[in-house]
Amino acid sequence: MNGMDQQPGNRGEIRDFLVSRRARITPAQAGLPTSARRRVAGLRREEVAVLAGVSTEWYTRLEKGHIGGVSEDVLDAVARALRLDDDERTYLFGLARSSRHVSRTPSRRRDVEIPPRVQWLLDSMTMSSAFVRNGRTDIVAGNPLARALLAPMFDSATIDKRGRPNIARYIFLDPGAHDFFVDWGTAGAATAALLRAEAGREPRDRALRELVGELSTLSPEFRSQWAAHDVLMRHDGVKRLRHPDVGHLELTFQSLDLPLPGRAVHDLIIYTAEPGTASEDRLKLLDIWAATQSRAAQPTRRSPQPGPL
Repeated sequence: MNGMDQQPGNRGEIRDFLVSRRARITPAQAGLPTSARRRVAGLRREEVAVLAGVSTEWYTRLEKGHIGGVSEDVLDAVARALRLDDDERTYLFGLARSSRHVSRTPSRRRDVEIPPRVQWLLDSMTMSSAFVRNGRTDIVAGNPLARALLAPMFDSATIDKRGRPNIARYIFLDPGAHDFFVDWGTAGAATAALLRAEAGREPRDRALRELVGELSTLSPEFRSQWAAHDVLMRHDGVKRLRHPDVGHLELTFQSLDLPLPGRAVHDLIIYTAEPGTASEDRLKLLDIWAATQSRAAQPTRRSPQPGPL
């Protein structure tokens, strides 16, 4: 097993997701009578069926992964019964769509080339760290400040053969990540949830399967987070970093959809500091350093020699 569902289609993923969501809701939360002799902390299958307005047999079949022919109205009723948030609801509907595909063979998606216009956009953001992340959490493009801010990640032994960092691989496989991310547990949970969402969108992505398998094999922390079946489509908020050169940084970050050719998911991630704070001053220091490094890396232009008079 490589950490992702190996059953026909994605039945195992559907089953585990629905079971995990059912287990977190108590009868009291659902407005149902409670009993001291209950064997499970969460809802029973028959209770979810009642809340969704379907038969117990039908819901049991659904929880076993037979979801391909289910109508959107019924899925919506199940989502309401299980109190799914927007990301979880999108994930469930994505699992239903992907289960209808005929192909069961994992495929290796060709990476989308980042157009020059996107790199120009990134480079124009001189006071913000900006980079592009794909659904597998590879950093596929960035500006100089992103390279400086995320230096521990770019310098990690977990980068791929092309020198690209993978956020999930760095967080779970590089011990230094515990120092770099002040809130490492939160970062790890969010990253695993982002990968879980991508697995729902692309259940037959071979590279994603390989990544999840690697992390599941090498990281007990990832295995625990993966088993939680939490889902996150986009991650925004505050990030606290302990940078080796400038010290503590508290930055806000925003994730924006970046439409590119093909079906692959790409996000534009922007880190900024609140004006007037020590974090802004430290980010400015990194920006100066990044600009200096960028100029140093450019080839020296020879001065033109005067021609004959």
